[in-house]
Amino acid sequence: MSGDRQAAPPPVPSGDVDRRRWHPDLADVGDVAVAIASTALGLGLAIALVDDVGASSPLPVLAAALVVGLGDLLLRAPMRALARLTGAGGALVVGLVAQIALVWFALWVMPGIHVDEPVGAVWVLVVTSIVMAVGRWLWGANDSEYVVADVLRRARRQARRDARRGTAQPVAPAQAGLLVVQLDGVGEPVLREAIEAGLAPTIQRWIRDGTHTLDGWWARIPSTTPASQAGLLHGDSSPIPAFRWWDRGLGRLVVTNHPADAALVERRLSNGEGLLAGGGTAVSTMFSGDARTTFVVMSRSRTPGPDGTGSGLGPGPEFLRFFASPFVLARAVSLTIGEMVKELYQARRQRVRDVLPRISRRGWYVVLRGVTNVAMRDLNTSLVAEAVVAGVPVVYVDLVDYDEIAHHAGPTRPESLRALEGLDRVLHTLEQAVAAAPRRYRIVVLSDHGQTLGATFEQVEGRTLLDTVRAFMAEPQADGVASGTGEDWGPLNALLTNAFGGRRSVLGPDASAEASRARSGTELPDVVTVGSGNLGLVWFPREPVRLTLEDLQDRWPGLVAGLAATDAVGVVVVDTRERGLVAIGAEGLVLLEQDGAEPEGVDPLAGYGPRARADLARAGRLENTGDLLLISRVTAQGHVHAFEGQVGSHGGIGGNQNHAFLLHPTDWGVDDDLREPVGEDRILVGAESVHAQLVRWAAAVGLRP
Repeated sequence: MSGDRQAAPPPVPSGDVDRRRWHPDLADVGDVAVAIASTALGLGLAIALVDDVGASSPLPVLAAALVVGLGDLLLRAPMRALARLTGAGGALVVGLVAQIALVWFALWVMPGIHVDEPVGAVWVLVVTSIVMAVGRWLWGANDSEYVVADVLRRARRQARRDARRGTAQPVAPAQAGLLVVQLDGVGEPVLREAIEAGLAPTIQRWIRDGTHTLDGWWARIPSTTPASQAGLLHGDSSPIPAFRWWDRGLGRLVVTNHPADAALVERRLSNGEGLLAGGGTAVSTMFSGDARTTFVVMSRSRTPGPDGTGSGLGPGPEFLRFFASPFVLARAVSLTIGEMVKELYQARRQRVRDVLPRISRRGWYVVLRGVTNVAMRDLNTSLVAEAVVAGVPVVYVDLVDYDEIAHHAGPTRPESLRALEGLDRVLHTLEQAVAAAPRRYRIVVLSDHGQTLGATFEQVEGRTLLDTVRAFMAEPQADGVASGTGEDWGPLNALLTNAFGGRRSVLGPDASAEASRARSGTELPDVVTVGSGNLGLVWFPREPVRLTLEDLQDRWPGLVAGLAATDAVGVVVVDTRERGLVAIGAEGLVLLEQDGAEPEGVDPLAGYGPRARADLARAGRLENTGDLLLISRVTAQGHVHAFEGQVGSHGGIGGNQNHAFLLHPTDWGVDDDLREPVGEDRILVGAESVHAQLVRWAAAVGLRP
């Protein structure tokens, strides 16, 4: 079954509904039987393993499984009503209490089962979840489907009912729908490698069957998630010069994975006509795309959508399928802990085998990987499935699993590629949801950028970018601010902000640095440096406007030349008074804005590919870009040096970080007028071009005016 297969017909309009009562058929009975049998098996093994609970025979266990299923069905209506009042946070609390209470009641009320301690019910819940997850893994089943099993059963039952109604009267053709799945950080070359390795069988099947075509597109500087996602969702990335930047107007750092700053940026770029305008849904994105409903969207963490909905985590009832389904939440928590243990093992394996380049993978990242790669992925899958079976016209979701691991392990390391295997399973699950949806959804899968391997700038130079700049200023004690590596904290920051509030309640290195300066109450710093992968930006905030090369030469004569000659730096871009932007390398320079200008000396852009000049010229003129723009050198192996603590990085140019992918239905061709030459190919260049193509596709099937 392909991602664009004809789905079931939509419900009959209310004026013509067939009033005959519905009766379950064999398929419905089979769904119930399988659910009860799997629950009974899990409960039986859990009861055998938990000391505080016992059973006299298998029959009471089967009966308890039936009680759990029936109780789950009866509790849904009142819990959904409560979740509408309490929101997502209330749904979490209510769902967790309901799961524990339901299992405890089923064990307590059933003759032949004894519970010595109430805590035994909690352990039965946890162990049952683990047993069922392991069982599905041993059976070779798609474990992601269990997360949305109830959603799929409900949708399939509705589809069968609608089909039966359709035998009595004509039914209108299904309306079109669009599901866009972003696989964060997955470069086109890496995806093709994963397909060849058998790690993406769903994508491989779509391509083999001819339903989908895999194309590449070029992620321009800054090749970061906020810039690309702003372009993809809103058609404009110009307000974003990097992942984080100094805003001279605000007099502070703007960090896009801080909810308040994400909202600020969206106000600057949104025109109300984003990709998701007109009733769409955004799930776990940085910006809303002008969606009506949002779930865990950074920019909407504290602000409502256009109709007052979609603020915070999102509408509460949609979370109940995840939070309240028996064993689903407990399974997610258990497997999250398992993912953390796996990360500890894989990190130790890198150290023992002396895999280079590498960085430390300890501390909070272990927790973050578990949360994002299991709990958040399962939650996102559940929310998207709810949206498509509800018939939302356009749905967009960002899955960050691969990007998180690749930053710390490396983009082509085994654990990173294995993350693609899990993402492919999610696509298979969403394919099942689409098949049961009331719309004829088409699935588009894309990435926002790729990643490039390499030792960090600090590992190569032995000091940070800030210390390097201060040294060439000949002012080692200059008051400076440097950003940390905070991208990993984005999804968790969105969750915590909604759950606990607070004007700027965020976690991560950027948060601690900013909070420290705020507490000190000092005036503007002398110098600010930030890193977005191998893109480094430098500001001198006490100056009211951007400094030119001539200004810098007067103030700090050794600064620009010293940075350009630094081994880990490949090129420095700076503005000039008379000749525009100039790119300076260790042994030459090139004028970026003068057509036909030949390099003087050795071309500093020779190792960066055919788009380097155009990309740097654009990046050098973005609003709020730095006084200096640095790109690390590219080694003979194609490695770059991130100005932050990442062994797999993106943000600048070099290697595979700019090679994103677009997997689209084959009958939806890429328009030639949107393509631009990149070397010998003609592909989409910039997220804005991909946005334009998505809008054209949506308009062609009636999803846009």
